Amino acid sequence: MSELHKNLINGEWVGGEGKENINPSNIKDVVGVYAQADEQQTRDAIAAAKAAFPAWSRSGLMERWSVLSKTAHEIFARKQELGELLSREEGKTLPEGIGEVTRAGQIFEFFAGEALRLAGEIIPSVRPGVQVEITREGVGVVGIITPWNFPIAIPAWKIAPAICFGNTVVFKPADLVPGSSWAIVDILHRAGLPKGVLNLVMGRGSKVGQTMLESKDLNAITFTGSVGTGKKVAEASIQFNRKFQLEMGGKNPTIVLDDADLKVAVESVAQSAFFSTGQRCTASSRVIVTEGIHDAFVDALCERTKNLRVGDALAKETEIGPVVDPSQLKQDMDYIEIGRNEGAELRVGGNRVNAPTEGYFLQPALFTGVNNQMRIAREEIFGPVAAVIKVKDYEEALATANDTEFGLSAGIVTTSLKYATHFKRNSEAGMVMVNVPTAGVDFHVPFGGRKGSSYGPREQGKYASEFFTVVKTAYTAAG
Repeated sequence: MSELHKNLINGEWVGGEGKENINPSNIKDVVGVYAQADEQQTRDAIAAAKAAFPAWSRSGLMERWSVLSKTAHEIFARKQELGELLSREEGKTLPEGIGEVTRAGQIFEFFAGEALRLAGEIIPSVRPGVQVEITREGVGVVGIITPWNFPIAIPAWKIAPAICFGNTVVFKPADLVPGSSWAIVDILHRAGLPKGVLNLVMGRGSKVGQTMLESKDLNAITFTGSVGTGKKVAEASIQFNRKFQLEMGGKNPTIVLDDADLKVAVESVAQSAFFSTGQRCTASSRVIVTEGIHDAFVDALCERTKNLRVGDALAKETEIGPVVDPSQLKQDMDYIEIGRNEGAELRVGGNRVNAPTEGYFLQPALFTGVNNQMRIAREEIFGPVAAVIKVKDYEEALATANDTEFGLSAGIVTTSLKYATHFKRNSEAGMVMVNVPTAGVDFHVPFGGRKGSSYGPREQGKYASEFFTVVKTAYTAAG
């Protein structure tokens, strides 16, 4: 039996019932055994964070900088090791795993700097002899709930600003991939965080997550995950007048216009739709193509898709790793069958892939003959499944791209400055990409969407302060 990786509560490692973390590339490989927190342990973690908040919210800037900076440096130093861990438990290819770990290090490094850049305003009052100070303070105890598809980057971009701005944290990672989250908490703990500032409670959403939602002592919750769970977070938070932030997915379009560079278009769509096994909320699963380039583009994309090498996430030749678990694999296969039944043509892929090890391998699937009212064009599949929609011109393409309940990311491939400029202004998405994949964003700029994709202030970069702080206005009369 592997060593039990425990939860961190009030600065102490606390045990519990263990659960195996299984490698989706090889289901006989146990990545590790991780403790499952119960309701009482979750309440203890919240109480510890509440008790730690007064001191941490008034801690010195150099103390926060030191913890965040040390964390960044250790992540960078261990990026190969942590990348392998991530790829084993989630299924990203090793280059993708190392890339995600590197991004986590960059996020902590950025917020170490932000801790030294905290600023406010001093302005005169309209009343003579009165001075006004406008400052930001930590919001309090922050609950953090993260998904399985980015098991180190998303925790990083929530935990780092929370700590930077003087909050304390109760962190519940996805039950499916606890390894990367445990590693990052261990690094932060050893970097010198006072007890209670960061608490880790791994376990089921029905126990840990629900207990967090029911607590009046959580001042804010930041959540990334499904639409259904996001709505539960919102409903539970409103009764406590709690601040909440939601990132819930997308059905992201990429438009390919007649004037597009064909090679750029094919590679952009292949990366957007299929890399990371399509398990990204920014993945492009709707490919909207104008009729002049449609046939040539589809032929080229089919060729690129069928040649994608699917296999063990750690193998050098692998381009597409496994689906994360049996449940997600079944969902992908069900949607492939739905697409067939709706009358779309499955041009490439959609089959299980045999490999030397038993894993959840799926050949990326490409549908053509799709219209925007089909379920495979409306509902988030969250797998390597893409649908090509043929349209007449740019105007129809834009209308089709915006015809969705989601609004996270949207892309266009074109050599026309006119259409690129118009699309950036008129796309109903929070993030717009021109001649680059929809999946792939920088760590120092805001992340977030519109409509059903997101709620609340943006994540990442300096915009993170809008969620993780509250504004205070203070008046002082001159002596």
